[in-house]
Amino acid sequence: MSEPTNEPGQRTGRRWNQGLRGVLWVCGVALAIHVIPLFLPRNMPEQELAIARATENVEGRLRFLVPLKHNDKATAADLRTAAELLREGAPAEAHDLALEAERRDPNALETQLLLARICDRERMTRCVEQSLGKAQKLAPTDPRAELLRADLSEEKGDIEGATEALSRAYSRAPGDPLVGVRYGRLLSRMGRPEDALKVFTSLEGKVPAARLLVEQGLVLTKEGRSREAVRLLQQAVQKDPKLAEGHFQLGIAWFQLGNEDAAEEALRQADRLDISDTRALATLCTLQVKAGRLEGARQTRTDLERRFPQRMDAIREQCRLP
Repeated sequence: MSEPTNEPGQRTGRRWNQGLRGVLWVCGVALAIHVIPLFLPRNMPEQELAIARATENVEGRLRFLVPLKHNDKATAADLRTAAELLREGAPAEAHDLALEAERRDPNALETQLLLARICDRERMTRCVEQSLGKAQKLAPTDPRAELLRADLSEEKGDIEGATEALSRAYSRAPGDPLVGVRYGRLLSRMGRPEDALKVFTSLEGKVPAARLLVEQGLVLTKEGRSREAVRLLQQAVQKDPKLAEGHFQLGIAWFQLGNEDAAEEALRQADRLDISDTRALATLCTLQVKAGRLEGARQTRTDLERRFPQRMDAIREQCRLP
């Protein structure tokens, strides 16, 4: 009797079955990882929070998070996390959880900051002010309450209020580069260039020199002092030739001076240094249109559309051809 032979079709079928079993096994393990926690006794806040994070809709999250208010094992940090997960979709329930966090730890600055954000979401102005006031009393030297006040003011279009809040934050943390840079930018936006430049000067040694020169150049560009801006921005890219933002701002400053060729060279260098950012070529396209270089603008926009086909509508909005 002849021995059975392994036909190619049989071998292929066995491999296919083995592959299918492997896929099903992986899917089964993944399903178990997600489903098993639902059947475990959930008396630990960490479990409820983990499930809530994996739940996309707010209604599903409420089921797991609201009971934490009455869970003795939940810490103030747990309750803040739960409130943060509900802040956008269910601010009233988030508010209750944050108040319980405050009850369990009255001295936590983070709770007051969270309450202020939730109250702002609920459009409860008095509650926002009360929470920020408590935050300032809890940590008089901490700038975060004033930074949040600046955020909320800026979102409402109150640039003057935001600037005042940032002034107080800067006085509490004069050496903080993030606070200082933001404050300087807002001063420039408010039409106070000399004050902005003083703030940036105070940050020397705390912010990379090239980055600081770019910030100073931006102030001068906004004020129409393009020749001074070009000088500073050239220094910036000399100090850090790979600083894309430096080349980008230099291109804009050169265009303001009427040097279109230098502007294009700087913007193309910015694009080469950061090919994921559309700003450099989109700005070049806009400047080419302004200068009447329509053929160059069409080519620049075509290059952008080819590189970023998924952003074609935005690109055409950024660079409108006549």
